[in-house]
Amino acid sequence: MVYGVQTRGMITENAYFFLDDETNHGFLIDPGSQGAGLWRLAAERGWVVEKILLTHGHFDHIGGVMDLVRAAGEDGQSLRIYAHENGEKYLTDPFWNLSQGFGEEIRLQESDVHVDYLAEGEEVKLDEGSLAVRLIHTPGHTEDSCLWYCEEQAVCFVGDTIFEGGGYGNDRFPGGDGKVLFHSIREKVLTLPENVTLYSGHSGPTTVGREKRYY
Repeated sequence: MVYGVQTRGMITENAYFFLDDETNHGFLIDPGSQGAGLWRLAAERGWVVEKILLTHGHFDHIGGVMDLVRAAGEDGQSLRIYAHENGEKYLTDPFWNLSQGFGEEIRLQESDVHVDYLAEGEEVKLDEGSLAVRLIHTPGHTEDSCLWYCEEQAVCFVGDTIFEGGGYGNDRFPGGDGKVLFHSIREKVLTLPENVTLYSGHSGPTTVGREKRYY
């Protein structure tokens, strides 16, 4: 099951719970703000968040991580965080993650959180449940932008790489590159099966088949 929540920080952003239907354990993708609230929501619904997946390191996608980790810690749970291997400077540097331009400095320091930086093609699996996702690197919006793709469920979390209706992420931020972004969309997103549902950070869900008409 995929359950989307609009987090309302400095920029409204879509966070997603991706849950195993049998165990109610799952992933939380891109907790952009209101991390403690996301943790409480999961507890109220009987969901167990095992791992946090980040599609890229901009502040509106990582801003809730620290509060989420603290809330989990208060309940005796330690959360692991997964990002692309190019993501460290985005997660730790307010210039790269854009937070300093919005009057806030967000840093996910190693002393406070544990981040596993993964390469193209690596998988993350639930400890309890059958769900697994594969990282697909899609640079262009940022150097660390990636997809989290579950082939079995035909589901893909795309961050700001692509939006519903032919939209795509801004390529003018640090590390952005328009040509690289369009290559990522054409060669990494639109080569997935047409029935795959795409869940983005700032639009409604769409499918690979629907988006092909725009490219």
